[in-house]
Formats: sequence, C-alpha cells, structure tokens
Amino acid sequence: MKNWLLILLLVVLCITNAAAQGCVTCTRNASSLDNESARGLNGGIIYLALLPLGLIGTVGFIWWKSNKNQI
Repeated sequence: MKNWLLILLLVVLCITNAAAQGCVTCTRNASSLDNESARGLNGGIIYLALLPLGLIGTVGFIWWKSNKNQI
C-alpha cells in the first residue's frame, strides 16, 4: 500500500510542473486587460474551480463521516 502511495505522490509532483505553465499565460493576459475584463477572467477561473473542489470536498466529507462512525 505504501508503494502505491509513493508512486501516486511522484506522479502528481511530475504533473504539477507541466501544468504550472498556464499560470504564466494567465498572468500575462490579465496584466494587459482592463479592470472589467480582469474581473471577468478571475470570475471564470473561480467558476471553473468550483466543480472539482466541490466534488473533492464532498467525497472527503463522506469518507470522513464514514470513518468517524467506525471508530
């Protein structure tokens, strides 16, 4: 079990470096936008982040509740 966790951690760490280049692109685009467009970009980023964070939070809460009842 610990080997799988270590492998998963290594894979996640490798993926984050490849995906982080999008942040530079967003920053450059946002710096050249006016205030209204920058607010729209920030709102869109938050809108796109809500679904995955909500799903992860829901699964984590259900997991926590089920493990809490077993102890």
